[in-house]
Amino acid sequence: MIAALLLAAALAADPVAPAPAPTAETEIAPPAIADTDVREYAAVAGRKVAGRPVGGPYASADKLLLLGRDGKGYPVVTASLGFPVRQSLPAPPKGTLAVVRLHQRSETVVPGPTADDLAFVAANRLPLFVIGEWGRPAPMWEVAWVDDGVRFRMIGEVGEIGPWQE
Repeated sequence: MIAALLLAAALAADPVAPAPAPTAETEIAPPAIADTDVREYAAVAGRKVAGRPVGGPYASADKLLLLGRDGKGYPVVTASLGFPVRQSLPAPPKGTLAVVRLHQRSETVVPGPTADDLAFVAANRLPLFVIGEWGRPAPMWEVAWVDDGVRFRMIGEVGEIGPWQE
């Protein structure tokens, strides 16, 4: 009985405040450079889609895969859609960890990310994986916000990564 009274007195003297609800300032932003498991998942999931036709209203479209995590923390494709080739990507929905964009043709003299790809990463500070459907095996680049600037690097067939380039 005395122990119960002491416990009640201790609780009354030092009430425990409920934890504050997360706000926009305390929410954790996705990393600017993708985690290794997300990079590997993007390579497998993206290259699996390379070469498949796009259905919908666009005759020639890029494919987009939005990547997130499931309830157990594993990477998953949260959305898959076709997107007009010459249109800049909008900001992705909240909870997106990375975006995979598959280009049907190379629009640059030296194959790699386009100016729109670089602008997307600069605006959203979110990793973007660019896969070229014009070649087999499909070439892949990772575009990320590194050292206060947009950089990209080549991702090899078996996941080896090259040096960051501007």
